[in-house]
Amino acid sequence: MSSDSSPPSPGPEENADTENPKKIPAREYGPWELRQVLLARTNELQALLDDRWRTHGKDRNDLLDKAKDELNSARSVLSHAHKRKRAASHIAVGQIHVDTAHNLLLRLSGPEEIASMMPGVLASVREALPAEDPRRVAVERISRSPAKITDSERESLLDAVSVARHVRIQKTLRVRSFVNIVRWVAGGLAVGVVLVAVLGWFFDDTVPLCFSPDRVSGAEEYHVVCPTRSSPDAKAKRVDASLATTTAPADYLAVEFIGLVAAGIAAATTIRRIGGTAEPYNVPFALALLKLPMGALTAVLGLLLMRGGFVPGLTALDSSAQIISWAIIFGYAQQIFTRLVDTQARNVLAGASGSATPTRPPPPKPSNQAD
Repeated sequence: MSSDSSPPSPGPEENADTENPKKIPAREYGPWELRQVLLARTNELQALLDDRWRTHGKDRNDLLDKAKDELNSARSVLSHAHKRKRAASHIAVGQIHVDTAHNLLLRLSGPEEIASMMPGVLASVREALPAEDPRRVAVERISRSPAKITDSERESLLDAVSVARHVRIQKTLRVRSFVNIVRWVAGGLAVGVVLVAVLGWFFDDTVPLCFSPDRVSGAEEYHVVCPTRSSPDAKAKRVDASLATTTAPADYLAVEFIGLVAAGIAAATTIRRIGGTAEPYNVPFALALLKLPMGALTAVLGLLLMRGGFVPGLTALDSSAQIISWAIIFGYAQQIFTRLVDTQARNVLAGASGSATPTRPPPPKPSNQAD
């Protein structure tokens, strides 16, 4: 702060969205509501800093300048003009700057002001730190008499708040890492789905998804059934010749599409159990992206296993409708392989939701016994 005659004012970054409306892109990165919450929080902290400056903060201009810089950095990161907004990371970075500004506000506050903010501080520390953590124990002890806080207790309080907010950011970054891993795996599976469809289109008779029920019964002439069509008459003397005339380039494509639709139904069911999330990273959407290509591949692989006799008694499918029905079953069955991913997603969201850890019960008071 350059002078002592005026309170700190918002930087030019605060109005970055409104001064250049033509530069605002049409796409919003991350939840728009979370972005507005953080911007509103910066305005609230700015007003509180102005109040601290007018009351007893004129001798701590260095801290006021740092807090002002943090708020301006938060506004700059959250503005549409900022370039690093991929995967909603700008919301997490903006939260870091806002938390730092709030820590500086606590350092500028007196005992009475800290006492009024103590419930929120205590809840934040209990949310992030375990009951046996010494910093949480110290904060709980300070909260019993916040009006008599000393300088050393203030430092303990600030250290606990900083660690608690660091833990919260770590949980958010853990959600981001999980979402990125799921998306990369889903992208790799999607590439595999495309390659299988292309190879099946150009080399449809190499590994056909067709069945010959007459071959199981030992007939001399064979009838071939494929996903999209079947041989009209059982006139072929050799299975290979009948396959060559019956297979179609669209066989693999049809099976993959059916498996993808079945996986989409399974994904909808899973999302219903997981529910929504307030994190800037969309975990349910990433899980749905993983299940769709997985369902397309499991439908193809399941039919190949049946054709190879891996499932006894299920090698003589005699109609295209039966092949499509099994493709639906195998596409939905991808849930068997992605169930562990769903469980991990629920664990990650539960850890990031900030469930408060149990509070240590106070020691029992000794009873007064009569002499």
